[in-house]
Amino acid sequence: MSGERCVSVRLLTESRPTNPARAMSSITVQPPKCLQKTFVAPRRHMFGPGPSNVPPRILAAGAEPIIGHMHPEMLEIMSDIKSGIQYAFQTQNNMTIAVSGTGHTAMECAIFNAVEPGEGVLTAVNGIWGERAAEMAERIGARVNSIVTTAGGYFTSEEIDRALAKHKPVLFFLTHGESSTGVVHPLDGIGDICHKHNCLFLVDCVASMGGAPLHMDKQGIDILYSGSQKVLNAPPGTAPISFSERACQKVFNRKTKPVSFFLDMTWLANYWGCDGKPARIYHHTAPVSAFYSLRESLAILAEQGLENSWRRHKEVAEYFHEGLENMGLKLFVKDKNARLPTVTTIVAPPGYDWKEITSYIMKNHNLEISGGLGPSVGQVLRVGLMGGNSSKASVDMVLEALRDALRYCHKSKV
Repeated sequence: MSGERCVSVRLLTESRPTNPARAMSSITVQPPKCLQKTFVAPRRHMFGPGPSNVPPRILAAGAEPIIGHMHPEMLEIMSDIKSGIQYAFQTQNNMTIAVSGTGHTAMECAIFNAVEPGEGVLTAVNGIWGERAAEMAERIGARVNSIVTTAGGYFTSEEIDRALAKHKPVLFFLTHGESSTGVVHPLDGIGDICHKHNCLFLVDCVASMGGAPLHMDKQGIDILYSGSQKVLNAPPGTAPISFSERACQKVFNRKTKPVSFFLDMTWLANYWGCDGKPARIYHHTAPVSAFYSLRESLAILAEQGLENSWRRHKEVAEYFHEGLENMGLKLFVKDKNARLPTVTTIVAPPGYDWKEITSYIMKNHNLEISGGLGPSVGQVLRVGLMGGNSSKASVDMVLEALRDALRYCHKSKV
């Protein structure tokens, strides 16, 4: 071999990597160091507008072994959930399911299925949720009109009647428990008004279901939805929803398909065994553990009794309101009958920075309360006492935290 050839071979050999496995690797991003640490969730008193604390019994249910989402046992759990929602909503509607997602998902499910492009929608805006419903309807090409009242207020039946006569929508949206302003809206008679105008009545009860009287069938509600993380004390991620026969006639006789495949009730009705067909067809992989938790939370509500739950939330809220007023704080909702029992809105104490108050309470009392949302931003503090958190002991804890914050937080002299 010539000297030139020997040099070439030697250079090639020296340039080869010493670790062949490293040369074959396609990994350019290394395992993140943050994931090599064990995560431990902090334990806090969740007294904001949601999510609420999850009791050990519901946490334990969610930790049960995973089974297939189409296994017979899973279908039985879904049937139990359906019965529990019918009880919580006070409805006999066959078309009753839990959507895989939060309350926003159920809101979209209702609007996407009940409304077609070009059809009219009327939303009642007395907080953020009416605003959200209007935007969702606009996104699918509906003709949207709104009636608006001040934050902390609600609509009379006469105002709703006039608006329906003027705009002639196919759907009227109303929030029962407006968590951004702390209002529980009267429902009696509104369903009849909607039906007089050939309009479906859609109600959001995410913040009120289980905490304030609600009778879907008796009150003529056509579509009703809620969420798992409020009074039910389950983890966020599942959303009960129910459709009346009147609503089903509209939903299942559309000229166009809903814009969302995931939320198409034609599929979901079969998936939940609500369409009378002998076989269920795969639609999506349900959140199995979340359904375990939802079933357990509905079981707890059934054991306690719905009327007992309504009564307890009312009594605890009144005890809280009395304590706040004794401290010199003012309630945002003037009408006592319109105060949402699950979420109390307190007028932000004059001279204080509300953010400093909530931060101080979190840091020193390990307790969450919240500021305003949407039209109530900067105006209120919001305290949620829902499900297992609705107790006089919880109220005493919040009142002491507020007293402490008002003593130590900075107050301007202006």
